[in-house]
Amino acid sequence: MLALRFVYVLALAVWLGGMAILGGVVAPTIFQTLQAADPESGRAFAGLAFSAILARFHYLAYGCGILILVMLIVIALLGPRPKHFAVRCGIVVGMLLVAAYSGVVVLGEINAIQREVGTLPSRLAAGDPRRVRFDELHELSTRLMMVNLFGALALLYWEARE
Repeated sequence: MLALRFVYVLALAVWLGGMAILGGVVAPTIFQTLQAADPESGRAFAGLAFSAILARFHYLAYGCGILILVMLIVIALLGPRPKHFAVRCGIVVGMLLVAAYSGVVVLGEINAIQREVGTLPSRLAAGDPRRVRFDELHELSTRLMMVNLFGALALLYWEARE
């Protein structure tokens, strides 16, 4: 049982830590560094780099989410059911759905706009529908990541209490 809980907590820590590092360290560092190195094109390269990193991270998030859910179910089947088992499973399923929506739909549309524009969407006129949509999608992506961050913190809290 201890090994199952360890895998559960490890997958949760990887997912939560990944989200925190991406938003708090990787994105700001990439954008600051590349913009400083090349004020003209640095932001575009940073956007492309972070988009690729985020796309890869989504696969890690899917794997961690599935592993967390499987471990919760196995723990419940083999031993005493964890407290708030249904709520925990609901949070994990919700987080997986949010990650899938963010990774497939939102990131897919962001990439499509970037390909269509061929440059930074921020260089488009403020009223250009592609720029407006890109900005909306960027904000949505950030909010979805925050939803999953808080979900992971809630799961970690339950584990810490036990």
